[in-house]
Amino acid sequence: MRPIQVVLLRHAATAWTAERRVHADDAAPLSPEGAAQAAAWRLPADLARLHADGHLGWVSSPLRRAVETAHRLDASPMLEPRLRELDYGDWRGRTLAEVDALGVNLGWDGRPPGGESSAEVWLRARGWIDELAGGSGPDCWVAVTHGGVIRALVGGTLGWDLRPPTPWRLLPERLHRLRRRRDGHVQVLTLNEPLRPE
Repeated sequence: MRPIQVVLLRHAATAWTAERRVHADDAAPLSPEGAAQAAAWRLPADLARLHADGHLGWVSSPLRRAVETAHRLDASPMLEPRLRELDYGDWRGRTLAEVDALGVNLGWDGRPPGGESSAEVWLRARGWIDELAGGSGPDCWVAVTHGGVIRALVGGTLGWDLRPPTPWRLLPERLHRLRRRRDGHVQVLTLNEPLRPE
């Protein structure tokens, strides 16, 4: 197995993001604001050089909002189902305030009714990272994905069970870098790395 770097990027805004609503699969494309937001993003210099030289891999959740974000970054990503958003089951379409009012803290193993747990998201997304390390292709990949996937990967890597208090915040419009070492250990390299403005 080779060492690889995975750069996690949450998709740009949708109408449901602005409404602070739990996304329901492919229900929401990028909003006009989100499309403009992603078009203005610029990768950090090291990633921009890799991209220009054809040495940066691109992968995306198959959900429309993630694919559209990658396209706005001038990328033609491979689609990876294991990077789909956490399945929120019966909570899909609800506002975050409505979910908070339920008084449920799922933590690592809990799941919304009819949905999946963050532990399950960790297993599928981590499986993808391990598969990358065992394959060929670039040593650095940008993965355009979703907040629940990023939270599970960072939480699992740092050993946080996703229960309060939150030891860190994942900010919007930021990159988060992970490195999978040759020995299989995954480590966080950076959190909340800014995307360069135009």
